[in-house]
Amino acid sequence: MTAHVPPAGIEIESLAALDDALAAGLPPALLRLQDLDLREYRGLDDRSDLDQMVVLGGHLSPALDAHLRAQGAIIFPDDPDAAPIRPYRARLYTADELYAELEAGYDATPDARAYGWYQQGREHPDVFSALLQAIHDDSIADALAEFVDGHRVVGVMGGHAVSRGTSAYAEAARLGFELAGRGFVVATGGGPGAMEAANLGAAARDSHDLIEALTIIAEVPGFADVHAWALAGLRAREVIETRPVGEERGRSLGIPTWFYGHEPPNVFGEGIAKFFSNALREDALLALAGDGVLVLPGAAGTVQEIFQVATRAYYSADPPPPLVLVGRRHWTETIPVWPALRALAAGRPMAARIAVVDDLDQALALMQ
Repeated sequence: MTAHVPPAGIEIESLAALDDALAAGLPPALLRLQDLDLREYRGLDDRSDLDQMVVLGGHLSPALDAHLRAQGAIIFPDDPDAAPIRPYRARLYTADELYAELEAGYDATPDARAYGWYQQGREHPDVFSALLQAIHDDSIADALAEFVDGHRVVGVMGGHAVSRGTSAYAEAARLGFELAGRGFVVATGGGPGAMEAANLGAAARDSHDLIEALTIIAEVPGFADVHAWALAGLRAREVIETRPVGEERGRSLGIPTWFYGHEPPNVFGEGIAKFFSNALREDALLALAGDGVLVLPGAAGTVQEIFQVATRAYYSADPPPPLVLVGRRHWTETIPVWPALRALAAGRPMAARIAVVDDLDQALALMQ
């Protein structure tokens, strides 16, 4: 006897999609309305078949709220008093969202307030806050999968301490620019330093715009003053956005975390998948980088990421995506990761998929 398996729910992430689903005669009980503004929507007002329809966050008028509850819909409301974020969001963040109210100082931004809320939850654990964070991260993971669907993704990793205005920063930006120009979505940890540089390069569509943007942000080399650092980034972003991109899909992706909230998110990710859980964030970043991972010089966090990639490759029965360490002296002498990596790879499929190179041009050649 075969057990009955209920049909999967259908995520509805726009009013147009809701109209289409209702017009197609889909049972409302299958619909999962995610983060929709329904205050002016009239398509549900006269329906009496809304039992078990799920409404995840968003906005309801008092009349629609009462109608949905009376018809048996299941409503999971947002609680702005409990959280500064929308846990059921259907899209990745933008820099404009995370840095809203920046003119009043960084502490006034949603990004800073979310970090403060997260820190409070760690100091004074609260099951409701933990639940909202878990729902939020699941929503972000879903939006992240949609963002990269059908696209080739390369991960770029490197240290957060690389200063704007340095040759190392400019080289990382050139790497992002070249990779995006070859059709890759460039995914980074979404923070400052080498991550920001790669995101900036990937977001730029013109080499002259990139050079101008690098000059602008060099005025604020580091993120000790997040307010000034972010403002300089936003000014530089205006330069690289001067050229229309039409319907082209974003090619610069940042995946930061409030776990490292003292490292602010850079503004150059055209999609920003910010997680509360660092474990989920790191797993998402590495899982998405199906076309390879390039690792620029870094320290402890970067080393951890290298061996997370290596662990996946070690146990893979098939040849894994390339893992390329950039900076031979750094990875063989300063932090001798390469000898350990090569020893792990010996006799396994990953042996032919790892490399250490001296410079970015050699790394780019391997990504062909």
